[in-house]
Amino acid sequence: MEENKITANCKVVIIGGSAGALNALLQILPDLHYLNSFALVIVLHRRGTDDLTLEELIKLKTTIQVKAIEDKELLLPGFLYVAPSNYHLLFEKDGTFSLDTSEKVNYSRPSIDVSFESAAEIYGDALIGILLSGSNSDGTEGLKCIQNSGGIIIVQDPTTADMSFMPNNAITNTAPDYIMNTEEILNLLISINK
Repeated sequence: MEENKITANCKVVIIGGSAGALNALLQILPDLHYLNSFALVIVLHRRGTDDLTLEELIKLKTTIQVKAIEDKELLLPGFLYVAPSNYHLLFEKDGTFSLDTSEKVNYSRPSIDVSFESAAEIYGDALIGILLSGSNSDGTEGLKCIQNSGGIIIVQDPTTADMSFMPNNAITNTAPDYIMNTEEILNLLISINK
């Protein structure tokens, strides 16, 4: 891995995924014990209910403090944030989150593309975007925006994904900086956690 390719000033790592992505996260999070220098934001396709089952499950698998994102909440390093169901997650110039109920994108709300594009606009080269397992094309356009803004883009190795369509689509339509399995993603997160 080219260490100099990973941004030294990473402020946000955003992870998107759909079907099978939770399994990948559950392979990564138990061994990621703390976040010193950046925030981790997770945007998963989920049922259109407002329960906190996903957040509670993630809390059981990590020692990092997990927060269900609320509108106008300030993004801080050291926290793992989970996008709520039935809202698009946006990032604001003042460092806060914004929740939006506009129509679904790629049949999803939250849409990975919407969140990736918004994060790219705010964080530029201080952003790392990771796309995991899934069964539709959401995330690919957002990865392009992250890369065009100077950020790093990583795609889960499709041969290790429960659903390979989403990572395959991203690899076909972008030029990922890295294609990694979950262990390699974990090692990368540990390496930038200064």
